[in-house]
Amino acid sequence: MLSRHKSFHAKSLVLFLLGSGTFLSCRNGEETVTPEIKPLTEAVYASGHVVSDQEYQIFAQGEGVLVKKLVQEGQPIRKDQVLFVLESPQQNARLQYAREASNMAADNYRNGSPVLREAAAALQAAQAKRAYDSANFVRYQNLLQNRATSKAEYDRYALAYQNSRSEYQAQLSRYNKLKNQLYLDVQNARSNLQVAQSERGNFTVRSNINGTLLKLLKEPGELVRRSEAIAVAGQLDEFYLRLLVDELDIQRVKPGQKILVKIDAFPGKVFNGQVTKVYPMVDPQSQSLRVDAKLTDSLPGYYSGLALEANIITRQKDKALVIPRTLLLPGDSVDVEQNGKPTRVKVTKGVETLNEVEITSGLTPQTKLILPS
Repeated sequence: MLSRHKSFHAKSLVLFLLGSGTFLSCRNGEETVTPEIKPLTEAVYASGHVVSDQEYQIFAQGEGVLVKKLVQEGQPIRKDQVLFVLESPQQNARLQYAREASNMAADNYRNGSPVLREAAAALQAAQAKRAYDSANFVRYQNLLQNRATSKAEYDRYALAYQNSRSEYQAQLSRYNKLKNQLYLDVQNARSNLQVAQSERGNFTVRSNINGTLLKLLKEPGELVRRSEAIAVAGQLDEFYLRLLVDELDIQRVKPGQKILVKIDAFPGKVFNGQVTKVYPMVDPQSQSLRVDAKLTDSLPGYYSGLALEANIITRQKDKALVIPRTLLLPGDSVDVEQNGKPTRVKVTKGVETLNEVEITSGLTPQTKLILPS
């Protein structure tokens, strides 16, 4: 866990802490020190990394073997550019089956196909039978009117015509139903083929941004699962800082606050930045919160992932009455010399740092503070 009010002093970067109590005296065997008026800055410590703008991990939407790597680390990439190609035997088999099913459905639906030709032949036979029975029915109807045939013979041909007419309607209905079913089969097969082709697109990995491929996590021949990243991409012309702040300090951190940053890769240099976003959720493992900041200074190099430490400036005073923190006693009081005698007085604190504290009331610049023996 990050320590509260931690500064860079441990790493030899003293940003805020200056000497205090320069006037020492000794009276009656006790050393005393007077408060100092000086600029004072209160800051919150944060650690983190430099992150390239729009940095993200690249995942494939399908699971398969990486067969093509079309870009190398450090190379620029364009939005929608194909970066990697995966291959899956199962998906290839599904695509092949869908393509064959679509072709077969289209062949069955075309005019003159064996399926439609068979149904059309049955329809034509029923049509011919209906025409034949219709002619006989009309002939025997005339014969009956002229009393040249019996009623029983007429009824026999009338029933044959009625049956052939019904059979023709049934064959016509079967033909139309078959054609409609073949049309639906074509549409379903084409839809399945489109789905299979779309799934094939899941095995072609494209870039979401214009930027740079920062890191490769897989090589050709390796299996890529859905939950595994293939690479990391981002933009190297702009960076932001991803910081972690202790939950005890987070209430003092707000967007817009200035920060001073020390990056391990650039020793001896201090960079300026500004808080841009404070995230609302605590990481249960580190008991810290994420804070994002932007650099207002340019980096000497283009590298993502650089480790850093930062002081987030929460309060500043150009003139503050300052005493060493070691002199502050429990209950916000200090021991002072009054009329040659040690006296404990109550004080009010203001800005605080790791080693110093501002006193807003209870002391004057002339007050003699008794140092611990």
